[in-house]
Amino acid sequence: MTSISSKPRRRWGRFALHYVEMILAMFAGMLVLGLARSAVGLDVSHEHQPEVAYLVMAAEMSVGMAAWMRVRGHRWPVTLEMCAVMFAPVLPLFPLLWLGLIDGGALMMVAHVAMFPLMLGAMLLRLDEYAGCAH
Repeated sequence: MTSISSKPRRRWGRFALHYVEMILAMFAGMLVLGLARSAVGLDVSHEHQPEVAYLVMAAEMSVGMAAWMRVRGHRWPVTLEMCAVMFAPVLPLFPLLWLGLIDGGALMMVAHVAMFPLMLGAMLLRLDEYAGCAH
């Protein structure tokens, strides 16, 4: 018999596992699609084209994450919401880049650092969805 105190722990465990799975799926999408893109000669320079490089990378991460979310049974609206989180960090960063206040390296670093808490925030807003209770 399961005790009442183990249910919240299991719920948060599922939530944490799902967060890690989504991060791994992001990296898998970035790796697999990035290698495929490079194999056909479609490399993008982070130094010379930071906007394009980030958008391509965010799209690659989104594909991997969306594929995993669909395998896990998430609905399209929730899946697309999480994909939007991959692009959200650059909304305030692109203007800073264009004004010369940051460079491409800073854009990539800050966007990557921001991406993880933004993902976590989106997941917390839909706790039942990500803790395994809604699917």
